[in-house]
Amino acid sequence: MSQPAPPFRATSGVPVQRRGVCLVISAPSGAGKSTIANALRASEPQLLHSVSVTTRQPRPGESDGIHYHFRSMEAFMRMAETGEMLEWATVFGRGYGTPRAPVEEALAQGRDMVFDIDWQGHRQIRAALPDDVVSIFVLPPSIAELERRLHGRASDEADEIARRMQAARDEISHWNEFDHVIINSELDQAITEARAVLVAARLQRHRQTGLSGLVASFGL
Repeated sequence: MSQPAPPFRATSGVPVQRRGVCLVISAPSGAGKSTIANALRASEPQLLHSVSVTTRQPRPGESDGIHYHFRSMEAFMRMAETGEMLEWATVFGRGYGTPRAPVEEALAQGRDMVFDIDWQGHRQIRAALPDDVVSIFVLPPSIAELERRLHGRASDEADEIARRMQAARDEISHWNEFDHVIINSELDQAITEARAVLVAARLQRHRQTGLSGLVASFGL
């Protein structure tokens, strides 16, 4: 991230410097947040993915600093306690988190980042970067459709499906903490709507830091 991003070009083609967008996408499991986030990354070359910190061991083929930043639990907790991570959590005894410095550097360079995380991660990142976060919550078209999708992901054991559905309901209960809500009944449309949110966020007046200079050149 050492090279600054090129100036943002408005629809007129006039280059205007801007601050980057921290786009957060959350959803219950099965609603499609990772699919939407990956589609945005594939179509937006300037959209960066944060490399997370984890305490788990590397799997075959994984490299430190590329797939994850692999750290001991002691080092992980030290990063969390000193504010070096924007958000973090422990899951089944393993730590996962987002390092602060690379994200702040990218945003200052006018580069956008996308996160597909849960509502707790969204809450932490918004608290840390209140002026930079633009968030989307993805809903399924119905609870019955969500259950159908989850059946395709897990075993058909009733207890497992019930556990996943309760976790989904817990996640959905936080929908009103987000800036935008997309109902993913048709994937291509949902991706188009998520991209529209990203474009609108880029055009926010306060984010286009070069506007004052442009307007001043008009003699005003």
